[in-house]
Amino acid sequence: MATRYFIKLSYKGTHYCGWQVQENAVTVQQKLNEVLSVLLQKPIDTVGCGRTDTGVHARDYYAHFDTEISFESKEGFLYRMNKILPKDIAVLDIIPVTENAHARFDAAKRTYKYYISKVKNPFLQDTAWYFTQDLDLKAMNAAAQQLFKYTDFSAFSKSNTQTKTNNCKIYEVEWTLLDDKLIFTICADRFLRNMVRAIVGTLIEVGTAKITIDQFCKIIEAKDRTKAGQSAPAEGLFLEKIEYPRTLFLT
Repeated sequence: MATRYFIKLSYKGTHYCGWQVQENAVTVQQKLNEVLSVLLQKPIDTVGCGRTDTGVHARDYYAHFDTEISFESKEGFLYRMNKILPKDIAVLDIIPVTENAHARFDAAKRTYKYYISKVKNPFLQDTAWYFTQDLDLKAMNAAAQQLFKYTDFSAFSKSNTQTKTNNCKIYEVEWTLLDDKLIFTICADRFLRNMVRAIVGTLIEVGTAKITIDQFCKIIEAKDRTKAGQSAPAEGLFLEKIEYPRTLFLT
């Protein structure tokens, strides 16, 4: 009888066309499926906790898969996986879960962080947006707090995504300054495609005084992506944390 497992991993997305398997493109899911299939000696198709776009990173990503094989030496299996996987993908844990546990649909909270570097730093080239204009952090935080007032975030979603609803519940949102980096943190029950990067890009317009906080609210209320700002570049975005109900985990 097959057991379902959650596999926890992290990856640097610079050289991948996102998570999801695509034709004629290298993706994280493809690499993970290939290695699992080799080690378990049968085709394995993982199901991820969500899509990440080309160039986006993940510190905390979960996928699930089923197998009849029990991992007597989990540490040994993790070692072999990481030995074969590319250097920019790391498997952190494999956890048995209940038979119907779903990496995507059972996620209770997701946290993203977006990093902006105010100075040119060659070591942050692929992991932060280099942005030199002065930004009004107080205004950006005031505008970000307005997100708590809304549930429909169509204004920040790619069109034709085939989602049943564009409603999301925001749990946390904040801009912080750490040395020469601005960090945007947002936590919600779910996110729409491109949502975080679109929010960041629009908040940047607040920070550069292109729009007011009131106009930011009007953009959300219009539910029209064309009225919001440009999406922030992919390299600054990290899927930071995924939270699940403890009852899913068997260990």
